[in-house]
Amino acid sequence: MTQDIKIKISNLTKIFGPNATSVLKHVENGMGKDDLLKEHKHVLGLSNINLDLKNKNIEVIMGLSGSGKSTLIRHINRLIEPTAGSITIGGEDVIQMPPEQLRKFRQQKTAMVFQSFALLPHKTVLDNVCYGIHLQGIEGEEANARAQRWIDRVGLTGYEDRYPTQLSGGMQQRVGLARALTCDTEILMMDEAFSALDPLIRSDMQDLLLQLQDELHKTIVFITHDLDEALKIGDQIAILNGGELVQHGSPQDILMNPADQYVTDFVKKVNRSHVLHAESVMISAKPSGASTNVIVKESDTIDNVLCELLRSDSDYAVVRNESGSDTGYLTKRCIAQVVKPLAED
Repeated sequence: MTQDIKIKISNLTKIFGPNATSVLKHVENGMGKDDLLKEHKHVLGLSNINLDLKNKNIEVIMGLSGSGKSTLIRHINRLIEPTAGSITIGGEDVIQMPPEQLRKFRQQKTAMVFQSFALLPHKTVLDNVCYGIHLQGIEGEEANARAQRWIDRVGLTGYEDRYPTQLSGGMQQRVGLARALTCDTEILMMDEAFSALDPLIRSDMQDLLLQLQDELHKTIVFITHDLDEALKIGDQIAILNGGELVQHGSPQDILMNPADQYVTDFVKKVNRSHVLHAESVMISAKPSGASTNVIVKESDTIDNVLCELLRSDSDYAVVRNESGSDTGYLTKRCIAQVVKPLAED
């Protein structure tokens, strides 16, 4: 496994049913989800998933309900046993771990934030946040100090003695996030963690996660059905459909080059100018017969570039990388071609 790959998922298949192993051969021969259910009364959760999740990235796994995304994340810490395949983390196959090793792996290497918060109602905020490190064997003042740090970081200072029923949904999810971060694990898994929150609170939680990731640089596996959320927080996005992986790439790749009609339908309503970066649509040839005093970064959104062009009444912008070298050009025509599909829809 290369150094920048944290989680390597290979040939992972999950079939739900009493004779999963015996019907596996049909899936390996290409049988899909609908036919497997119709002909053999078994449900195909995942079909031959091969996916490399990078170290210190936010890796988003998304798809519609029933696509297999929650099934996939639960294989990483083996809450679900696969029918076939392997998941390699740190050179070890999680699927082959004996019970004691698996227990330590779950306690020390992974932490999880759930959609339903999964807080203990009879315990205070502080006790809930301490719960994971208590399982790691950390008690007393050290546990309280570590928990307090993350209670403060997620904005819950002063609520340590409250109970979950005394908190709003957004505050409860902050408790769940603080609990996971207090465990200080290498991998943080978030299964529809913000889906139950109101839109404004959800946006705040997304911003908080990005702020914390800038500081912590953890490997985060984030499950969502919301493309806007995926595009906002994801370094890479994996899209599932019917238990199959249909595309895995950067938000820029997926918007510019959808793999099939399923992905195209997902992305066609996205306002591309809000998401696409200058480097994704710039041209290499300098426009002739025009001048400009606009210089933009490769990571600037198309919206930002257009605002600069209009403000300065320039014909094009020069795109520069972090080293200060010119890498391309953006014209109003380039931008018009990016947003054109939106107008046609």
